Amino acid sequence: MKNFYNLRNINLSDSLKVSPIIHGYWRLKDWGLTNQELLKLMNESIDLGVTTFDHADIYGDYSCESLFGEALKLQPEIRDSIQLISKCGIKLLSDKFPDRKVKHYDYSYNHIISSAENSLKNLHTDHLDLLLLHRPAPFFDPDEVAKAFSDLKKSGKVQNFGVSNFTPQQFRMLNSSLDEKLVTNQIEISPFCLEHFENENIDFLIEHKIKPMAWSPLAGGEIMDPTTARGKRIYKTLKEVAQELNEDKIDKVIYSWLLMHPSGIIPIVGTGKINRLKTAVAALDLKMNLEQWYKIYTASTGDEVP
Repeated sequence: MKNFYNLRNINLSDSLKVSPIIHGYWRLKDWGLTNQELLKLMNESIDLGVTTFDHADIYGDYSCESLFGEALKLQPEIRDSIQLISKCGIKLLSDKFPDRKVKHYDYSYNHIISSAENSLKNLHTDHLDLLLLHRPAPFFDPDEVAKAFSDLKKSGKVQNFGVSNFTPQQFRMLNSSLDEKLVTNQIEISPFCLEHFENENIDFLIEHKIKPMAWSPLAGGEIMDPTTARGKRIYKTLKEVAQELNEDKIDKVIYSWLLMHPSGIIPIVGTGKINRLKTAVAALDLKMNLEQWYKIYTASTGDEVP
C-alpha cells in the first residue's frame, strides 16, 4: 500500500506503531456501505497514511467488527499494512444476549479471553495489535486481568494492551499487576471536553511517556453544530482562529489544537467520508501558535487562566 502523505507513525511500544490519525469504526453500521464500498474506504485510508483502525466488541450492537471483517476478507493481504485495535469489558443489554438483565462490566479471565477470540473471528484476523479494556469498573481484579493478558500475549492472539477512560490511579493499579505494561489510554479529549486536563490524566501520561488516543475529538457534533452557550462560544473562537490561520475548515483547526499538545494526542476520527479523514490528516501540517491554543482553551473554560 502506498502512503501518499508519508505520515510518521507513532511508537506505542517496541512492537506497535500506529498512524498519527486513527480511523474509528464506532458508527460503521450507520454508514450503510456495501462490503466493496467499505473496502474502498479502507484502501483510501491506507493511501492517506491512516493505517490504524479502532473497533470495540459492542460497536453497532456487536455488529461492526463483523462488517469490517467481511470487507477485509475480500482483500486479506492488506492486513499486513494495518493495525487493528479492539476493546472489551462492557456487556450491553441486547437481543443477541437475551439472558442479560442489566448492563454491566465483566473483566473476568474467561470473558476477556472469549471476547478477544470473538473479535479475531469477526475481524478475520489471527491477532489484534492492541486490546483495550473499555471502561474502568467498580468490580475489578487486576490479577485476573493480568493472567488473561499474559495468556493472550503468549498465544500470539494479542500483541499489546491498554485501557480506555481510566483515571491515573486506575491505570497505575492495573499496571502494577502486569508484566507487559499498558501502552495507551483512550480518553475523550476535545476543546469541549477538558476533563483529562483537569483530573491530571494528561500530566500522568506525559510523566510516563504514554501517548493518549482521543475519542470524540469533535465532541459528538457539539462543536461543529453547537446547541449550548458553551459550544457556541467555542465555535465562535475556533472561527476566529481559523481566520487568523487563513483556514476555512473548523474541524481542521480542532485537530491541529489536539495534535499540537506535547502529550502526543492521537485523534480517532470516526467517519465514513474520506474527505473528512483527509481534513484530519491535513491538520498535521496546520500550525497554530501558543496564544491561539490558549484562546481555544479559555473559550472552553469561560475564564482566563489564573
